[in-house]
Amino acid sequence: MKRLFLAGGLCLALAASSANAFAEQLTLRLATEGSFAPFNFVRPDGTLDGFEIDVANDLCRRMNAKCTMTAQAWDGIIPGLNAGKYDAILAGMSITDERRKVVDFSIPYEQAYLGFAVMDDSPLMDLDGTGQTLNIEKDPDAFAALLAKWKPKLKGKVIGVQGSTIGANFLDKYLSDTVEVHEYKTTDEHDLDLLSGRVDANFAAQPNFAATMEKPEFSHMKMVGTALTGGVFGAGVGVALRKDEPETKALFNKAITEAIQDGTIRKLSLKWFKVDTTPKLN
Repeated sequence: MKRLFLAGGLCLALAASSANAFAEQLTLRLATEGSFAPFNFVRPDGTLDGFEIDVANDLCRRMNAKCTMTAQAWDGIIPGLNAGKYDAILAGMSITDERRKVVDFSIPYEQAYLGFAVMDDSPLMDLDGTGQTLNIEKDPDAFAALLAKWKPKLKGKVIGVQGSTIGANFLDKYLSDTVEVHEYKTTDEHDLDLLSGRVDANFAAQPNFAATMEKPEFSHMKMVGTALTGGVFGAGVGVALRKDEPETKALFNKAITEAIQDGTIRKLSLKWFKVDTTPKLN
């Protein structure tokens, strides 16, 4: 893999070519979070790496665009887009109706599944549905039955989650009467609190937990309960764009469609997540 090197405050150049006069003039400034492994993260040597860095490289090549990428804190990433600091966001951002009020989205390039993680000495190791998946929108009866099983076991537990995320929205909507929620700026922070026992469980994207579990100090972390998608979790992970920029949206949609059709997204998701998270094309 060609590494992308940061310069000037976590800024990096993405591979590009110039097939025609329009493409030679096309410059796109991209943003990612830089602290959400394996989607995006900063290596000790200062390089950005992860699934979305590889996806960005591929999409920019397909669009014949000259791209740069910066790392931006999650809580300011959408305001930065709308303020014109960059042109697009690739940061594990799920497409939701709430976010569509302030930004536009490409078609999805990843299908998100979220769930709980605990340490292996936790009483929540027997949380129902481990190893299974459920679309809460398509099967509401099964979801209601699952919540009925979960709530007695989760009653009074402290759950860590990154703030301003679909995970936080889920806990607020469905479990606020059951658990105590602690919100964090990054997933790294809530993982450390799980390790130290300050929270009973964390709720986040499963690929994020999988990456954390590869660290020696987190070898006793386990994912438990049914992995969830649909409904409040949105329509998948997409490129966030400013509203009223249809040309840019069309470029990304075309590039993502091609990357899905030729198997590139599948290849990259298997590389980083060990499972195929390719979204279905409508």
